[in-house]
Amino acid sequence: MKLASLTFSGGIHPPYRKGMAQSHEIRPCSDPETVTILLRQHIGAPCEPLVKVGDEVKVGQKIGDTEAFVSAPIHSSVSGKVSKIMEVDSPDGTSSNAVVIKSDGLFEISEEVKPKGDIDNLSSKEIIDIVREAGITGQGGASFPTHIKLVPPKDKEVDIVILNGAECEPYLTADHRLMLEKSEDIIYGLKAIMKAVGVNKGYIGIEDNKMDAIDSMREAAKNESNIEIVALETKYPQGDEKRIIDAITKRRVPSGGLPMDVGVVVNNVGTAYAISVAIKTGMPLIERIVTVTGGALEQPSNFMVRIGTPFSSLIEDCGGYKGEVEKLVMGGPMMGMAQFTDSVPVVKGTSGVLALSKAEAALPEQKQCIRCAKCVEVCPVKLEPVLMNQNIMHERFDELEKLNIWSCIECGACSFVCPSKISLVHSFKYAKKELAKRKSN
Repeated sequence: MKLASLTFSGGIHPPYRKGMAQSHEIRPCSDPETVTILLRQHIGAPCEPLVKVGDEVKVGQKIGDTEAFVSAPIHSSVSGKVSKIMEVDSPDGTSSNAVVIKSDGLFEISEEVKPKGDIDNLSSKEIIDIVREAGITGQGGASFPTHIKLVPPKDKEVDIVILNGAECEPYLTADHRLMLEKSEDIIYGLKAIMKAVGVNKGYIGIEDNKMDAIDSMREAAKNESNIEIVALETKYPQGDEKRIIDAITKRRVPSGGLPMDVGVVVNNVGTAYAISVAIKTGMPLIERIVTVTGGALEQPSNFMVRIGTPFSSLIEDCGGYKGEVEKLVMGGPMMGMAQFTDSVPVVKGTSGVLALSKAEAALPEQKQCIRCAKCVEVCPVKLEPVLMNQNIMHERFDELEKLNIWSCIECGACSFVCPSKISLVHSFKYAKKELAKRKSN
């Protein structure tokens, strides 16, 4: 008898459309002639450049850093000459200083890049220092500096580490391919995280639409008695860290709280892989796996991409556009960020690049709310989107605090299920910005 997959309350089942890319093995993207490496690719303080125009750099060389605690160093993904240090558009819709490097095509590796030993012989502090110096950030898209997660406050008793392999966003298959092709490295990275945090129990949660990945990871973990591979129900937003904690441990993170408040640290499977690479080879985070897909592309694929490569290069490697592109998105269609150009560079948080056709991206006409409460039914945080939106429309912002709007994770489940096609998430994002502005005045 097949055991039921674990899950959380609420959520939706959007069209997943993963078939376009999931069978394509990870392959290297074409080597870029020039990379534009942003000095802010993470939550927290931006880095200051450690190089100047005209400097020669090598692969893995640190080119940006800061003394701020919440930050992560930046490294060169190519060897060549620094041609510019300038402000550029970031795929998150802001702007950032960037180091522009013209590649010499040699990809000479920096002398700084050396294997760090084995986790059995590394202390917790040494692992944390390696993660920090490698500039590793969350690979699921949030880009939170990983070393900070590995140092919970002394008053937080963490006893579980969870690796998130759910990849619940439609279209995206980068984590799926990673778990198939690099399963042993993921287990190694998980063991490093567990040692760094000082816990003896690890889980890897994977949605049950990826049974081949579940089998692959179970095979890789067969000799690890303290690591369990857990099948999760295929449901969005299963990959949200609080939802995956709920599904696997039944612990509920309080509103406004963090996973460590219930004794859990969550990282993406891609983050664990990056940690494994940093320890085994000494190579910092200078490349990542990116799913490039969508109905407006000739040949969707999964690529290993050097940080700083323009989106346009990935599009070319997919055979170019097929017909008219209605929308270009970084990330998945539910929580990703629309782009105004394909010249923006890949950053550490670029899990996917979607080129959507008119049929895929068409926005239906919004109608008046019929108070059906379907949005309430599917909200994974148990909020009341219908009441929140009504208060926003009438500018009753004080009421929004009472309705706990800050707990909204902006997953888009409410907007998806709404029969009137009201852009609820856009409304909530606007309200949060307005509330923050009023509080700062």
